[in-house]
Amino acid sequence: MPSPDVPTPRWCVLGTIPGGRVSLVWLSLDGAELGRDDVERAQLPELVTRLEAETAGLRWVFSDAPHWYPRLVAAGITLSRCHDLRLCHAVLRDAASVTERAELAADTRWDAGPSDIAGPELVTALFDYDAGPSAHTVPHDLDSALDEFRRQRAAVASSSRPGALHLLLAAESAGALAAVEMSAAGTPWDVVEHQRILTEALGPRPAAGHKPAKMLELAEQVRAALNAPQLSIDSPTQLLRALHRAGLSVDSTSKWELEEQEHPVIEPLLEYKKLARLLSANGWAWLDEWVREGRYHPVYVPGGVVTGRWAAAGGGALQLPRLLRPALRSDPGWVLVSADVAQLEPRVLAAMAGDRAMAQAGWRRDLYAGIVEQNIVATRQEAKIGMLGALYGGTTGVSGTVVPQLRKVFPAAMRVVDEAARTGENGGIVSTWWGRSSPAPSPGWRRLHDRASDIEASPSDERAARNAARTQGRFTRNFVVQGTAAEWALSWIADLRLRLARLDPVTDGPRATASGLAFQNRPHLVFFLHDEVIVHTPEALAEEAAEAVRDAAVAAGRLLFGGAPVDFPLDVQIAERAVKE
Repeated sequence: MPSPDVPTPRWCVLGTIPGGRVSLVWLSLDGAELGRDDVERAQLPELVTRLEAETAGLRWVFSDAPHWYPRLVAAGITLSRCHDLRLCHAVLRDAASVTERAELAADTRWDAGPSDIAGPELVTALFDYDAGPSAHTVPHDLDSALDEFRRQRAAVASSSRPGALHLLLAAESAGALAAVEMSAAGTPWDVVEHQRILTEALGPRPAAGHKPAKMLELAEQVRAALNAPQLSIDSPTQLLRALHRAGLSVDSTSKWELEEQEHPVIEPLLEYKKLARLLSANGWAWLDEWVREGRYHPVYVPGGVVTGRWAAAGGGALQLPRLLRPALRSDPGWVLVSADVAQLEPRVLAAMAGDRAMAQAGWRRDLYAGIVEQNIVATRQEAKIGMLGALYGGTTGVSGTVVPQLRKVFPAAMRVVDEAARTGENGGIVSTWWGRSSPAPSPGWRRLHDRASDIEASPSDERAARNAARTQGRFTRNFVVQGTAAEWALSWIADLRLRLARLDPVTDGPRATASGLAFQNRPHLVFFLHDEVIVHTPEALAEEAAEAVRDAAVAAGRLLFGGAPVDFPLDVQIAERAVKE
């Protein structure tokens, strides 16, 4: 460990060294090396525990958190802060505000995407330092980690917005810690209730390779309505032909197109598709694979979407249907604190734009109801559709009618998304509040744009280029808002996990029955979904945990937007099951 006579270390870089050992290098705030310690792998948890307790503000530098952190969590250790080199590399490599990006881009070993990090077949590998190259492509050796860390610090220093980028990298890295912790702790899951829901919806569990009874009944109704006794409903091509023969003018078998049709086949077909989705995504096979010892263990992938939203490499955590919410059940003596923020993206847009009128419409109330009260539209549904149209570029139907009205009433907010759309249409790059930048248009997009600009371009080339430009514009329009909302959500969970860690653990009550050592007697995050969190907490600490959730949301808004007159109201519930009333 560093001598007491040297400056307090700010960073601790971990990396493997020859001989199967792990090396820890301490760096000062300005990046100067202060000391080094080489240990056997088995000694690492003990050393990390001591350093975390003795060194305030220490940030651990990981090649990527899923490689290092699970073993520490399994030993009962949770860290306050880290810097995840893989995640931060992806942000800095593409950040438009950074001028020193060439060296970052040159080392492509750090470009591992979420598919390289984890998948359903690689869940166990996450808990093994020795996972082979199929599990990771980023390097874990000390020299590579030190080199990359110094490149990243230089990149931040070269940015026109270093403060904002620093906050983004800190939030992204905190998300990496939270993702590992939630996967390790698991979401409390009532297997019996899940099976009851499946049986009620689908019928008894069928033999392998067979469909449940209710799906078979619906399939026969669909075939009868289409007069197609041999129809394979699961074949989109066959189904589309059968729908056309029945006189239905549809271009696909999507739910959205089918809902606009009137025909006896529509109701049973939509119900069949819903049950098929339930069976494939969260049926009995899902239970067998993803739930063990009363815990659902998803694999979250922070930064898995280009906007910074999370993805899931396994278990479908970000797509759990509401039908299954009753299966999220706390342990005896514990409860779930569930919280979600209302209309996150529109509120973020109001804060980004400094649009006081839009902020006032949602101040301490439902934003869409506030829009109705201002006589902008007649119904809450119109307000919702119109706002979504503003965020996603809707130009037809209700959106086409409402969006022009929103431009008049909320000019500052609409200017932000309209300008982002124009930038995208022209092939430009946009950035979020803290500096995550959108990917550049593809080479194919560029070729199409250049070909349409030629004086001899055909009308079809021009139409294709216009359509491609509009598509890119819709993407950049939403990117700035969705990406900034992801930054707010990351700040929320980053602050929340620290607040929960400061609560005194319960020593005389029931322990969590299946959580890891680090979570058996204190509140902890168990679920995250873009704008929603669920905390599993001893009942005695439920109110304190709920207050932590609320305070963290306020802190997130203040961290991003300072004193902007925008609030982020939460719907917070404390119950044994995560079911919204």
